[in-house]
Amino acid sequence: MQRIKSLLRIKHSFKQVAFVSHQQRSFSALPDYSSNDYLQDQVLVEGRAKSRAAILNRPSNLNALNTSMVGRLKRLYESWEENPDIGFVLMKGAGRAFCSGGDVIALYQLLNEGKFEDFKNFFETLYQFVYLQGTFVKPHVAILDGITMGCGAGISLQGMYRVVTDKTVFSNPETQMGFHPDAGASFYLSHLPGYLGEYLALTGEKLNGVEMIACGLATHYTLNGRLPLVEERVGKLITDDPSIIETSLAQYGDLVSLDRESVLRKIETIDKCFSHDTIEEIIDALENEAASSYDVWCRKAVEKLKEASPLSLKVTLQSIREGRFQSLDQCLVREYRITLNGISKKVSNDFCEGIRARLVDKDFAPKWDPPSLADVSKDMVDCYFSPFDELEPELQLPTALREPYI
Repeated sequence: MQRIKSLLRIKHSFKQVAFVSHQQRSFSALPDYSSNDYLQDQVLVEGRAKSRAAILNRPSNLNALNTSMVGRLKRLYESWEENPDIGFVLMKGAGRAFCSGGDVIALYQLLNEGKFEDFKNFFETLYQFVYLQGTFVKPHVAILDGITMGCGAGISLQGMYRVVTDKTVFSNPETQMGFHPDAGASFYLSHLPGYLGEYLALTGEKLNGVEMIACGLATHYTLNGRLPLVEERVGKLITDDPSIIETSLAQYGDLVSLDRESVLRKIETIDKCFSHDTIEEIIDALENEAASSYDVWCRKAVEKLKEASPLSLKVTLQSIREGRFQSLDQCLVREYRITLNGISKKVSNDFCEGIRARLVDKDFAPKWDPPSLADVSKDMVDCYFSPFDELEPELQLPTALREPYI
């Protein structure tokens, strides 16, 4: 609400809401960002009355992000923010996913081919776009229909309005692949109620749309079948007033309640177990809880933790804990360090091993290094958080021009 009020103070808002027919839609004159039409088609642009829509368009890859896509998104959003004829922006995905995250198989191939600079460019551009969206002056609507995972959540959850449906599936499964929740995840997960963020980050467990509403990750819920009505209504708005956009989104909202088996009904147990300072203590607490209460959920949580990379678990726990006290830009700078230090192979090759085991060879038997929590030293974890030397620049974000928020 504070962010909405600040927007209303610094921007002129239309006093009336007007509507136009579909025939009156116009497209902004956009520069040709790429000579390759195929790359252009991976992010489509739809012109609307007073808004623009960015459509992630790799449905056969569940709209997994590559460098071309995040670069195009960044340029589009920069131009849309400066365009006085555009009041707000919408983002959605084509097909059955909003966005499944980064194209990790392509990233895996880049590392195997020794193309470190190309790998680095993806994450640098991605994190810069996340910061741009997190400080975007104009109202933003993300329609998270279908799979919304990893950095797919990162490019959407920083915006003002997040619409979920009965088809939404959210998760941050990075520890299962030898990585860490990034693209701002250490910011938004650490700000969830209690220790829910630690639970989601460490286990990679999924939330549905109702659960995202309940914990604050989403702002509006509607049935998948009503999305065409929502988009038609919002697409006809001629306004930059957040309150009018919110009212229009709420018009097709549905009353929902948590399922009896929802993980959010375990919040007391989550807080009891995941509030501990170390992964070992968290696992012990879960095992003790399972033994005393015969709770199947606790046993499943332990299984998830034991499947994940031991090093990733310890790095992720520290990242989430630090995120509780940091602004978005500080979280992104830290995540960038973790990412580049992690794939430098100074300590481990868990990222490549996790992708190999789960997505390439699909033997689902990663050989983590170190192989156990006991083998992960404090020095190993600290290495991931270490500032770069003078030859490697830190992530550059325009904090002087775009004030971060906490």
